[in-house]
Amino acid sequence: MSPDFDLVVVGAGIHGAGLAQAAAAAGHSVLLLEQQAIAAATSSRSSKLIHGGLRYLETGQLRLVHESLHERRLLLRLAPELVHLSRFHVPIYRRTRRRPWQLRIGLSLYALLSGATNGAAFGTLPARDWPRLDGLDTTDLQTVFYYYDAQTDDAALTRAVVGCAQKLGAKFLCPARCTGATLLADGVEVRYRTDATPSSGRHGASTDRVCQARVLVNAAGAWADQLARALEPPLTPPRIERVQGSHLILPLQLERGCYYLESPRDGRAIFALPWKGNLLLGTTETRYRGPGREVTPTPPEVHYLLGVLKHYFPGWRALVPQDVLASFAGLRVLPSGPGHAFHRSRETLLALDRAERPRVLSIYGGKLTTWRAVSARALGRIAASLPRRRALARTDQLPLPPSDPQPDRL
Repeated sequence: MSPDFDLVVVGAGIHGAGLAQAAAAAGHSVLLLEQQAIAAATSSRSSKLIHGGLRYLETGQLRLVHESLHERRLLLRLAPELVHLSRFHVPIYRRTRRRPWQLRIGLSLYALLSGATNGAAFGTLPARDWPRLDGLDTTDLQTVFYYYDAQTDDAALTRAVVGCAQKLGAKFLCPARCTGATLLADGVEVRYRTDATPSSGRHGASTDRVCQARVLVNAAGAWADQLARALEPPLTPPRIERVQGSHLILPLQLERGCYYLESPRDGRAIFALPWKGNLLLGTTETRYRGPGREVTPTPPEVHYLLGVLKHYFPGWRALVPQDVLASFAGLRVLPSGPGHAFHRSRETLLALDRAERPRVLSIYGGKLTTWRAVSARALGRIAASLPRRRALARTDQLPLPPSDPQPDRL
């Protein structure tokens, strides 16, 4: 019997959306299942940056930085209403761990990997301009570097990708929860449950459904390992660790752009960013071992982030946790290992159930910036399991205007 779909994708975060778009652009039939909402978890709880990852140069991840900068350049062109360049400031003090010469080398390499684009520029700010930097502490300040990266609305970008996939023929169901899947000889039987919406007149009702696909894409984000173990037969996921990244939104304004700050406690990079008329501050890297899917910033994380901000901006030293307008936390997946999460690879892991004609592709980890490149690689990894189709478009040429995708009816 012919499968109902070439691919069934579970999870409408940025990677699930990207796979649906890439497969639909290649002419494949796609069903995208999402149990809550588009970008309901980590893909709406990021630092809202489309960036190359300047700090990843310290750990030698040159290929990732180069790819990220290439994707940044593409998204600035494909999604100009959603992705825009912003100026970042990096203050260097006498007590800063990274010295000026180190930053200059790093920014020079960053500019080289960026290519000949307007986002490659960097330099130092004259001392006469330091007092204009939003109240930044100038005591023992040695220099202030500036460079450019991009900001976005992560949830809006994810919705735009889902909307693009729909226009290319992908089917999107939400709320729709994958309740199980059985691996067949040459495909997968997928079981899922759809819940009726209030507009259907059957609020609260649900329907159990079954379909067959050539490939199941497990894009369940931080919980992809749980879905892999729930398959029949179960798959063994790679050794991973969930790391919580928390952010605060404060009723403050940054007039001069964004700030890349070094935590005085542990040297980690903390971003202070303008966000919808307020200040977005983040992020942390805290090991997460909780059982639930709803994660929230912990009191120590709140104090840690506020401490960094108050260290650099004396005028805000009266801030207390009660001043926080909102906060959110997302979970990222990193390879398990000893030591601090900062030193782990940020590369996306693509795991197959078998080498020849795979039936399941699971996505572990990944960055908001590189979703399109990861999706293209992932589609290539499962190409042997998919029929030849007439391609409809190339994802590196598809515009991504703002979109408000509505679920389909099957």
